Amino acid sequence: MLRKLFGRSENAGRTAAISLYEQIVAAARQPAFYAHWNVPDTPIGRFEMISVHMVLFLHRIRGEAGDLQRIAQILTDEFFLDVDHSLRELGISDVGVPKRIKKLARMFFGRARSYSDALDSGDQVALAAAIARNVRPDVTDWAETPAIADYMRRASNYLASQPLTAFAEGQVRFGSVLEEIET
Repeated sequence: MLRKLFGRSENAGRTAAISLYEQIVAAARQPAFYAHWNVPDTPIGRFEMISVHMVLFLHRIRGEAGDLQRIAQILTDEFFLDVDHSLRELGISDVGVPKRIKKLARMFFGRARSYSDALDSGDQVALAAAIARNVRPDVTDWAETPAIADYMRRASNYLASQPLTAFAEGQVRFGSVLEEIET
């Protein structure tokens, strides 16, 4: 009771969410995505890879209640605060940022739906098609798409093996892209 009264639980959730977000960004910034799998190393390419990892994590904890639901909301808010900050660093005006955030939010939630549906059904072809459509819409035949889809499937399985208590404590692991390349 006192913990809730003084907000300690809320601060713990925020601390966990920020730690999770830092780990999600680190997973998304693995050089192999950009060097071996030809994800564009651009602001939008980085947005796509962070989105992939956000979706993987949120997919894992969906349906969970209590602290994890609160952490998921804080994590999502932190993601969009980071997007807002990045847009401002890119020189987008204060007037233009909300419009861009709205567009990027639609993009993110559309990706979340298509990636989650493909993961739920185990449809690697649909997952690869969604990745290609979202990450490299400029390329007709992106040869590395199946590898990224396989990485997402394996990361999803790896996340499923991790205890929820680790997430509540701000710890998450996705696995290494280099492990995927070597297998």
